[in-house]
Amino acid sequence: MLKMMTKRRAVRLLGSVPLAAWFAAAQTCLMLSVAPGASAAAPDSQTPQTLSVPADSPRWNLEGKAEVADYQGRKSIFLDGGAATLKDFELRDGVLDVDVSTPAARGFFGIQFRVEGNNGEWVYLRQHKSGLPDAMQYTPVLNTGLNWQLYNGPGFTGAVDIPKDVWFHLRLEVSGAQAKLYVKEMDKPALVMNDLKSGLQRGEVALAALTGAVYFSNFEIRQTTPDAPWERHLPPTPTGTLTRWSLSPAYDALARNLERPLAPAEVAAVRWQEVEAEPPGLVVLYRYREAPHPRVTFANDFSKRLEPQPGMKVIYARTNIDSDREQLKKLNIGYSDDVSVFLNGKILFRGRSAQNFRDPAFLGIVNPENDAVYLPLKKGGNELLLAVSELGGGWGFICRLEDVAN
Repeated sequence: MLKMMTKRRAVRLLGSVPLAAWFAAAQTCLMLSVAPGASAAAPDSQTPQTLSVPADSPRWNLEGKAEVADYQGRKSIFLDGGAATLKDFELRDGVLDVDVSTPAARGFFGIQFRVEGNNGEWVYLRQHKSGLPDAMQYTPVLNTGLNWQLYNGPGFTGAVDIPKDVWFHLRLEVSGAQAKLYVKEMDKPALVMNDLKSGLQRGEVALAALTGAVYFSNFEIRQTTPDAPWERHLPPTPTGTLTRWSLSPAYDALARNLERPLAPAEVAAVRWQEVEAEPPGLVVLYRYREAPHPRVTFANDFSKRLEPQPGMKVIYARTNIDSDREQLKKLNIGYSDDVSVFLNGKILFRGRSAQNFRDPAFLGIVNPENDAVYLPLKKGGNELLLAVSELGGGWGFICRLEDVAN
């Protein structure tokens, strides 16, 4: 994982699928620090400049379990719970090429790009998922947290065969708000990231391996000019989506009764933050609060799933629903990881959807079609209040109202 450091900007990557299981198995911390005053070198002309950085170059900042090694006849950067950041370099648009070889049967390794402070982009491969639909994955890093439970499916995950213990090539093309990852074959991208979610247009580049031995060699990076237009490719927001919310600060979830609504005096005392959901209606809480990163005890022991999880945080989110009459509405809701739903001061629903919670292989992917609660609306204003707790993999929710058929 990438750990914040005092007086240094850093990104902390605390997991990838399966995040909670990795927490229980390994507690290695690694830090990707941003070199003070880092800036992109201006090209001398419009001709793209290629920077080749050998494994033993002082341009690499090695942290965690990271070292220069000879492997399969090549000078390489070895990572296993470590990272290598390219110092004094900042990327907007460009092409990154690197050879990779991994003897590990299980792991998470790849490329971080446009890293700034506690935020960035992260695309990685997983040896133990080779050939499966989520063998590779893209997620934004927001306030130190990964968000794969919120951002999943086309544009975020994909199938690819990952060779074992042989060199193969990775290429990452970054252009505006889009990116493409090539694996082995350079004529067709293995993963098209159609809309990069961090919002960052510039930042550092790093190689990283959360766990599992990986060797990197023949690293090159070429900045492309001029910059591509910044064009977001956002999904549509369906009719009925609740998009305007007010958020509370984050609280210790174990210090509160999550099945009790806030009293009027508590509501009045909260310093609420107004936010608007992003298409297709997600409220991504890591954009507004730092990720808590608790150690999840039931990750490897399903019998502990009902135990309290120290470090779990909760945020209250509220919105108003105006109704022209008394009626019943269906609220489709996706959430990560726990939620209590209150309407006009009364609890209507309690859901728990953390990774590994419903069964040992459960991922906790957020989808508003997975759960629903029926809201008895009164005429006029109705306060909908959510208590949303987090255990890892992305903190957020999405709500859509739907008419109930007579």
